[in-house]
Amino acid sequence: MDMVLRSILSLFLIIIAGVFGRKRNIITPEANKGMIDLLLRILLPFMIVSSFSFSYDDSIKANVVKAFYFSFIAYIIIIGISILLTKPIKDEKRIILHFANVFTNTGYIGFPILNVIYGPEAVIYGSIFNMFFVLFLWSYGIMIFKGRMAKEELKKEIIKALLNPSVIAVYIGVAMMVFNLKFPEVVLNSIKSVGNMTGPLSMIIVGAIFADVNIKSHLKDWTIYYGILMKMVLIPAILCLIAIIIRDKSVVTNSIIILASMPSAAMTSIFAENFNLKKDYATMIMVVTTLISILTIPVLLKIII
Repeated sequence: MDMVLRSILSLFLIIIAGVFGRKRNIITPEANKGMIDLLLRILLPFMIVSSFSFSYDDSIKANVVKAFYFSFIAYIIIIGISILLTKPIKDEKRIILHFANVFTNTGYIGFPILNVIYGPEAVIYGSIFNMFFVLFLWSYGIMIFKGRMAKEELKKEIIKALLNPSVIAVYIGVAMMVFNLKFPEVVLNSIKSVGNMTGPLSMIIVGAIFADVNIKSHLKDWTIYYGILMKMVLIPAILCLIAIIIRDKSVVTNSIIILASMPSAAMTSIFAENFNLKKDYATMIMVVTTLISILTIPVLLKIII
């Protein structure tokens, strides 16, 4: 519980730094867009490469394979559940809530929790789940915000997604894992240092966006509360039920459930800003689900462990 509180408190302190920067006009809207570009094109790819720089022995290779197909299946299940649960919501709010349901804060909250509960082995499985996060983010995530696309446009978006810096980072990471490749220590340390900036910068960006949010205007919006219920209660409960049905309480399965049950990713508000779709609403969802996770994560851990 203390570890969960520390992780979430750390997030909010960095968000407050972003709010302060925006309120004092240190972070202008133009500067924030520049930081978003920096995050998406440089920092995030470096973080992805560094997440694959682990060593594993033969005893967990089978679990790594299991993590691959279980992570993919988990995303398909979450997408299906979210499509059904968001049907009562219309227009842009449904787009944002669906995105928030599918994409979670794996790195900044999820990985530290996995490391404390199961150790480095679980972080390996978490890295596999995070790989699918990246692949789905730059393909399905973009499709969520852009809506239905013609075949030609879809082809272009898929090609663009496959050549995205973050997806290229996944290719490098998979090659490192499959062929047991390692960077020289000085290079790896540099990659990790740049990648470690991803979490703090993403929270500063969210804080800068949150500074312009009219909180009162959202308090009477029932979709905010329904969105929290979907993301933090219903989807984790369904995943736990599936694990019970298939009688699988392995470290792999539990690691995936834990990561899938994290609050909405900072990319929810960052993508909303990029695509100019209700960024205030997206930021509220991201911030409030993070706050609520103080209560939901400890309950989840008691259930599955």
